[in-house]
Amino acid sequence: MKRITCECGHENPEGAVLCEACGKPIEENQHIDGNDDQKLLNMRYDGSARRSKTYNRTFVDKVWNFFSSVKVGVWLIVITVIASAVGTILPQEMYIPPNEDPAVHYRDQYGLFGQIYYQLGFHNLFSSWWYMILIAMIGISIVVASIDRFFPLYKVLKKQKPKRHETFMKKQRVFGKTEDESVDLELFKKNLRKQRFKVYEQDGHLLAEKNRFARWGPYVNHIGLIVFLLGSLLRFIPAFYIDDFVWVREGETKVISGTDGEYFIENKDFILETYDESDERFQQALLNQGGPVPKNFQTDAVIYKRSESSLPGQEPELEIVKEASAKMNKPIKFDEYALYQASYQLNEFSEMTFKVHDKDDEDTNYGEFTVDLSEPETVYELESGYRIEIQNYFPEYEFSNGEPVSVSRFPKNPAFVFQLYPPGESEPETSFLGIGANIDASGENEYKLGLVNFDVRDVTGLTVKKDYTLPIIAIGGAIFMIGVIQGMYWNHRRIWLQPKENGVWIAGHTNKNWFALRREIGKAIEGTNIQEPVDQYEMEK
Repeated sequence: MKRITCECGHENPEGAVLCEACGKPIEENQHIDGNDDQKLLNMRYDGSARRSKTYNRTFVDKVWNFFSSVKVGVWLIVITVIASAVGTILPQEMYIPPNEDPAVHYRDQYGLFGQIYYQLGFHNLFSSWWYMILIAMIGISIVVASIDRFFPLYKVLKKQKPKRHETFMKKQRVFGKTEDESVDLELFKKNLRKQRFKVYEQDGHLLAEKNRFARWGPYVNHIGLIVFLLGSLLRFIPAFYIDDFVWVREGETKVISGTDGEYFIENKDFILETYDESDERFQQALLNQGGPVPKNFQTDAVIYKRSESSLPGQEPELEIVKEASAKMNKPIKFDEYALYQASYQLNEFSEMTFKVHDKDDEDTNYGEFTVDLSEPETVYELESGYRIEIQNYFPEYEFSNGEPVSVSRFPKNPAFVFQLYPPGESEPETSFLGIGANIDASGENEYKLGLVNFDVRDVTGLTVKKDYTLPIIAIGGAIFMIGVIQGMYWNHRRIWLQPKENGVWIAGHTNKNWFALRREIGKAIEGTNIQEPVDQYEMEK
């Protein structure tokens, strides 16, 4: 690396604007406004040599310079915020009805806009690869920008010397000359120490400094943001974060989603309580709801854990972990998981019983069979010799373009296409049977299937949560706030004093709050015969 030797003999790294030892300007571009020698010094990062401002030769240099740019970081944040806002216009894929094809759902529900929304990946935005890349690029930008600025600044501030070049003194924003040989330097140093300045001396030259730690506030902010982003990215690793959903019917025992088959839940009972419809206080709410308003809905459940002695491929042996009720905002917590009461469906069909009878005589009965709507069998053999096969099953059917289709996998409005084989016959009779529908497909059937009875049950919907990222995100937020306080309520202030044959020169610099710096200088020079310095920036205006 090229070294630049100052007239004081100190070797500075390539790209340095001010000499690290004496502060003498090295490059003309150190000025704030052009190359006029009367302009003030650009004290940003104390004139240290930053890699992004020095090297632009190799591919690595160009990548480094790209990510170290504050403008690039701001644009990445703006793009991410806009993408996040667009992702909230339509529901994310996790909130559409289960078992629906997202491509079809977004096109049918939201038209052309929904189709474009889906094709661009906004339906599953927050776990999409390009959104993750945006978050990662923001993190890289923060890290690179921090390294590019922090280490050169830390190096310069760590080895700064009280003895500074005359040009450095004269081109500070706060600067003054005193032509008086009776200056009381001891009192000046004493006044500085009363204001908690640390005073350093070199050949009669003084440097008073306080609150250097305030300069690291923005970098503490960056550390907090990096930890925060890391916690956010960890949410896409199942070991750290799970946000899943499970539907479980009354009386059913089902594996809990997201637990890798380790935990099961049994829905012992679902309870729904509504507000009194005769109470005048709830009339407006009832009117807005268009029906009963839920007061409380809860799931009385038993949580099981798969026994370690269970063998793969066999029915698992379950051990009771907990018996509890899940209510709104009162989850069932076990191990690192929590089950939140989120939704419910009332009166879902569970079983339907049918009988075979003559087409023209409903009083005849050639046998009955019961279909479990959760797990229907393919073939039902009756003792009378009749055989019924389920050709198609539509849990929630409706007609679309003259054809029956199912809009969900939940048996809310079940319908079947049955094939009935009479005893000794090889050719079946086909019929369509549903609630309020009993259709002879050919019009020539001799037999008919009739609904005898049905059972219903309630279904509860529970959100499965596991979150190890919250402490990480909280730590990131706390670190960020420490950085905000560190940089907001303290200011890095420095005062230099240079002895002359007939007096002294005094200069001061702070990263902000110049009025407070001048006030502290005023207190430090009380009774010392040092004249108060002026704000050269105000004079230039």
